[in-house]
Amino acid sequence: MKSSTSLHERWIAWRNAMIGSPRFQRFAARSPFMRPVARRRARALFDLVAGFTYSQALAACIETRLLDYLSDTPRRAADLASKIDLPVEATERLLRAAAGLGFVERLDDRWALGSEGAALLGNPGIAEMVAHHRLLYADLADPLALLRRGGGGGALSAHWHYAEASGTGDAAAVAPYSALMAASQPMVAAQALAAYQFDRHARVLDIGGGEGAFLSAVAQAVPELQRGLFDLPAVGERARTRLGAGVTIHGGDFLRDALPTGYDLITLIRVLHDHDDAPAMTLLRAIRAALPPGGALLIAEPMAETTGARGVGSYFELYLLAMGSGRPRSMAEVRDMLAMAGFGRIRPLRTHLPLVASAIIAQA
Repeated sequence: MKSSTSLHERWIAWRNAMIGSPRFQRFAARSPFMRPVARRRARALFDLVAGFTYSQALAACIETRLLDYLSDTPRRAADLASKIDLPVEATERLLRAAAGLGFVERLDDRWALGSEGAALLGNPGIAEMVAHHRLLYADLADPLALLRRGGGGGALSAHWHYAEASGTGDAAAVAPYSALMAASQPMVAAQALAAYQFDRHARVLDIGGGEGAFLSAVAQAVPELQRGLFDLPAVGERARTRLGAGVTIHGGDFLRDALPTGYDLITLIRVLHDHDDAPAMTLLRAIRAALPPGGALLIAEPMAETTGARGVGSYFELYLLAMGSGRPRSMAEVRDMLAMAGFGRIRPLRTHLPLVASAIIAQA
């Protein structure tokens, strides 16, 4: 093991010396065989440097509803300017910036919705995430200050009123974050439903289910499955209004209160990574105690170190730090935590889009 590690370290040192050498970079740029690689690497580095500008151009498109105005027909810049409340020159600049990212495309003297813009409009949860990124970017304006501060979160944590609303019954306090989660949940729900056969169960309990967006998707896919939701009382009231009588609502704090029993499947959809290790283990042990023999726990959320999902860990490391709680975990880490909580037959599930969510199932 020691010689293998030493060999790996030598390989890393040699590789980095070559890639960082200006002489090698010039050679790669001139070589017909290495030029494509050099160009891809240069583009990747540029995207990293320019990423914040890309995000802000996207934010401007969403805040002005520029893409919505192009969804039905191409329009001239002057027509768009009157709709998005910008001068014509500024509108044209925004359009050119958006075109560079594929959100719009030029069509003669008009502008049409681009392929990336169409994909964005087809995923409203992404737009909701971008809209609230203003708070995240305020925290990331000084990333070292955020890192040095550590726990407690930043401005973004004020958007997460769950803890404060625990015993208040204040539905308005949890409304912004609940609405954001409800809008972005369908993307993750689709991955979980495609990865696992829910029809093998009779009753499912979604813990931390917010307004019930995931259970709504379950009802469409497996209408015969009885459904229950456990969340803070204030959040549960919002779910009751949204879901009606088809779901049993259980109000409580899953880190303090006993979980309801009688469900042979429990789901955690984008919940575990919101919590630090100690409360996450408390939750997993409580779920293990609530499940009957042979019952199952399904976890679906973005996970670190996932093939095909480069950048997920980097994003959520800082996002959850700004939120003030949680961290992205790898599949191996989640597996170890499930084993410590007393689960068996733990296995990962293949999802179509690991960038959106990975999934793992464990049996009680």
